[in-house]
Amino acid sequence: MYEKFWGLKEKPFKNTPDPRFLCTFPQYRDALMKLNYVIRENLGAGLLTGVFGCGKTLLIRSLTRGLAAQKYRFANLVFPPSSGEEFLRSLVRALRPSELPSIKSELMEDALLEALEKVVTDNEREGRETVVIADEAHSITKNEIFERMRLLLNFQKDDRFLITLILVGQPELGPKVADLRQFDQRIAVKCHLAALSENETKEYIIHRLKVAGRFDEVFTDEVIAEIYQASGGIPRRINYTCDLCLMTGFARQQQKIDRAIFEESQTVFASAAAAESGTDEA
Repeated sequence: MYEKFWGLKEKPFKNTPDPRFLCTFPQYRDALMKLNYVIRENLGAGLLTGVFGCGKTLLIRSLTRGLAAQKYRFANLVFPPSSGEEFLRSLVRALRPSELPSIKSELMEDALLEALEKVVTDNEREGRETVVIADEAHSITKNEIFERMRLLLNFQKDDRFLITLILVGQPELGPKVADLRQFDQRIAVKCHLAALSENETKEYIIHRLKVAGRFDEVFTDEVIAEIYQASGGIPRRINYTCDLCLMTGFARQQQKIDRAIFEESQTVFASAAAAESGTDEA
């Protein structure tokens, strides 16, 4: 809607996990390096935590896109299962739908593990590595599901694991895993994404504008400082705030986002947030 006015090829602050928009901040580079290492070296399991909206999904999307598609089979499990058997069913279905048994007796855990072993063995025979990504893993409330995850790491040869497991979730995931000592000892690397600093917030905004085609300054330094304070350095909140600023600037036909535009956009943001909260409560 406002792209032409601002000289943009596309919207720069969409909350979608597009790897083109990933910034090369030290914490992101470190997490990518460690998780790449776990997968490429068949080390078993890795853990990525971070607050809501800090860019975990974007980083995982960048990670998987950077790996050769022909060499890896990914199972991306987003919604937490209700039981260990449901987790195994979801996993087999994600890796190779045709391998999911149809007879009820074959949906029991032993049969599912056999089906999973066949999938993993076939992948290895074809020269492919099996990678399981468990997103929103902080939502898991049953230890039996974590135990099934641990069992996945029993698929191994003398020198390497045949399944790589990457757990992704909010900070509370860390203590949950730490309480399961046998499982925790299998985690080869642990990474955590924190909120951005004020300087990183400025770099983040400039980077996304450039990717979208705008190289001239749009936000004043004063406004960027306000955006940092309003968002707490959380990328998802930065995106919401910047998008509303651009929309408000377009509506007012302003060529730069100044304090007045920012404050007007924040009023809109507060109203939208209140309406969303009311909807959630209903």
